Amino acid sequence: MSQEMQQPQPIYLKDYQVPAYLIEHTDLRFELAEEETLVRATLQVRRNPACTRTKAALELHGHESVELCRLSIDGEILSERDFSRDDELLCIPAVPSRFTLECVTRIHPQSNTALEGLYKSDGMFCTQCEAEGFRRITFYPDRPDVMSVFRTTVVAERARYPVLLSNGNPVESGDEDDGRHFVTWEDPFPKPAYLFALVAGDLAVLEDSYTTASGRSVKLQIFADSKDLDKLDHAMLSLKRAMQWDEQVYGREYDLDIYMIVAVDFFNMGAMENKGLNIFNTSCVLASPRTTTDAAFQRVEGVVAHEYFHNWSGNRVTCRDWFQLSLKEGFTVFRDSEFSADMNSRTVKRIEDVALLRTAQFAEDAGPMAHPVRPESFIEISNFYTLTVYEKGCEVVRMLHTLLGAELFRKGTDLYFERHDGQAVTTDDFVQAMADVSGRDLTQFKRWYSQAGTPRVEVSDSWDESTGQYRLTFRQSCPATPGQDKKLPFHMPIAYGLISASGDELDAGVLELTDSEQSFTFDGLAERPVPSLLRSFSAPVKLSYPYTDAQLMHLLRHDSDGFNRWDAGQRMTVGLMQSLMVDYRASRELAVPESLIDTWRGLLLDESLDPAMVAHLLRLPSEAYLAELADEIDVEAIHEVREFMVTTLARALQDEWSEAYRRCSDDQAYTADAAACARRSLKNLSLGYLLATGEEVWLALAEEQFNTADNMTDQQAALALVVHSGFRHAGERLLAEFQAQWQHEALVMNQWFSIQASDPWPGALERVQQLQEHPLFDARNPNKLRSVVAAFCAQNAVGFHSADGSGYAYLADWIIQLNKQNPQIASRLLTPLTRWRRYPEAAQGLMRGQLQRVLESGDLSRDVYEVVSKSLA
Repeated sequence: MSQEMQQPQPIYLKDYQVPAYLIEHTDLRFELAEEETLVRATLQVRRNPACTRTKAALELHGHESVELCRLSIDGEILSERDFSRDDELLCIPAVPSRFTLECVTRIHPQSNTALEGLYKSDGMFCTQCEAEGFRRITFYPDRPDVMSVFRTTVVAERARYPVLLSNGNPVESGDEDDGRHFVTWEDPFPKPAYLFALVAGDLAVLEDSYTTASGRSVKLQIFADSKDLDKLDHAMLSLKRAMQWDEQVYGREYDLDIYMIVAVDFFNMGAMENKGLNIFNTSCVLASPRTTTDAAFQRVEGVVAHEYFHNWSGNRVTCRDWFQLSLKEGFTVFRDSEFSADMNSRTVKRIEDVALLRTAQFAEDAGPMAHPVRPESFIEISNFYTLTVYEKGCEVVRMLHTLLGAELFRKGTDLYFERHDGQAVTTDDFVQAMADVSGRDLTQFKRWYSQAGTPRVEVSDSWDESTGQYRLTFRQSCPATPGQDKKLPFHMPIAYGLISASGDELDAGVLELTDSEQSFTFDGLAERPVPSLLRSFSAPVKLSYPYTDAQLMHLLRHDSDGFNRWDAGQRMTVGLMQSLMVDYRASRELAVPESLIDTWRGLLLDESLDPAMVAHLLRLPSEAYLAELADEIDVEAIHEVREFMVTTLARALQDEWSEAYRRCSDDQAYTADAAACARRSLKNLSLGYLLATGEEVWLALAEEQFNTADNMTDQQAALALVVHSGFRHAGERLLAEFQAQWQHEALVMNQWFSIQASDPWPGALERVQQLQEHPLFDARNPNKLRSVVAAFCAQNAVGFHSADGSGYAYLADWIIQLNKQNPQIASRLLTPLTRWRRYPEAAQGLMRGQLQRVLESGDLSRDVYEVVSKSLA
């Protein structure tokens, strides 16, 4: 067989066909044991009347690791002549139009390092079936458009596994022989196999209840290791807030008698919305002031809400096929983003979301894996759990909300849920519901789902003083992406304001762009305004307008839109830093204008401003964002210029930073509310600048904060700032003290690993290699890999991009190892190498060489093959 024929082949959206058979009822029995697990699946199958392929075979997905023990139809055991099997499918060519299929399989969860299907995590059985993990459990039509009612019985040794969980409501339990017991769960709502879940272990539980708007009482349970029971209160509070918010904002009540969350340490993703039994990475559910930062508290709140909201936007209404993944994910990210904005600061939340989009998703759009929100093809679906599907998908839903307004958008979601409850549908169905309630033609808008890339919008203006007419002209385009050379115009909302010289708002609203070039006029103005464009980042585009520094300063001071105030400051700073990079490469002296220093001084001294907003305004653009903006990424220039800016602003404003630190410090007990988080944010930003002066007095202040902090936010901030500063010996001492204090807290130690792996000081690779030898590092645990390997390769640009290419070789070594162990994690870690075309020629050659080495290493998983082959194409 030729090498080309052996390569994994793409799956195309255009080839979609409805399933030939449907599963009306699925009955599962799991016999869990220490060496192996037996699974008996009894399926009530019927031919799909919507399928025109009358002689189609019954196709059941099954991973090569699953051992088939017995297969029968209506009680008659099938011989090997009655079916065929390869590494992915079991086909039965001749079956009745309605029948009972029984399948018994043997699997080995203990050796399942891919962490898909059923596997063990620290002695606990658990599952991850999205996207295609269920086929590692039994033979089944493992596709989202086959929905079935499930009844699951879990049997295990009571002493080892006193807690046995699955989807739905518990309906039966009891004892069996040899110290074993069972629990049977019944889920009355049809679901695809990817939403199946099972957990068995010795777990502690936090219990509460919630009364729905209609008066139903729902039992709430969050399970974790007994040592973590005290870290579940925040997740429980977040869950109850999410349930109430979803009732108030979307009219959605929970539908089962019980809602469960389980914390798992070995997990490829953040969390999973399995119906009634959510399985979470510990990092997304455990939280306490002593061990959890403010950012992690907010992440727990957001992820708990996200998975709960999936109960309707993902479970009750799911996606027809995996090309429609954003149907549930983009919509639900929008829902959780709005929830977090309502719970905290809306402006700060928007800034954080857009910063991620501009830095990481825009880079994805410009890379070899660029794809539409609704992809046209894939080789491995796990590679498409991307920022494009999630975050850009969220922005597409947000644009619908902007175009229709809150009231019509709510009517659209009501119609969507009512029309498609219990169905597997498409992004077209979602948009159609919005079109039906609004009476608007959204055909052009759907290009956001089918066209890849980040649109660019160039804006020019003109002013006629004699008539008082102001004109804005917009020109939109979108660069070529893999498989899509030419793009049609998008339908995009541009929120705007026109600001007078005195700071008054002359006009505001939303402009709708639908053409490649489009002009809008504003009549009767007394003066030429300063335009505030793309307010609240109303469309995921790169917008350019020839702002002067004076105009940006005016927006920074007067714009009523908080996001655009921040963005004006970012534009000013980015422009300066890009100019300084030119000077750096030309070996010219670098300087920061006094005007910028004075502006920052004013912001620091203005106590009327929200400290969180001030912290965002005074946080320099990240190296990653500056890299995304560059035509060719000069890692050294970006790093050195940013360090120069930090040092200069630190020394010029030392007194102001000190005052801000003092003002934001307090002796009150820790709370995770928005106001307290805001104070800590500005306090620790100030501490970072103070340390950058290089003066010992501020090192003493940082060490005092490290030693006296009553919360992880302040202690970890002090640690990271000292470790990444020039005070190397002090950093090593604090690292040792931190390890001694927290070595029994896995999530805290993950941060300890990350702080060191992301340290840009010379010798980074050697330090990272030493971390891999640490007793607490476990290469089987995705959280540990992310805290060391990903932190170095994705967050330590100067270390990873060492001129000798050692960082590239280091990552390639890991990819080759993880390709067999955990392909999902391997393909995700690959990202820094895939962007090799953005770097200078010498780096390009070294990065491409390592990608080629991975490609030639042999027997690549579909996950890794797809990313590497597309990167080299």
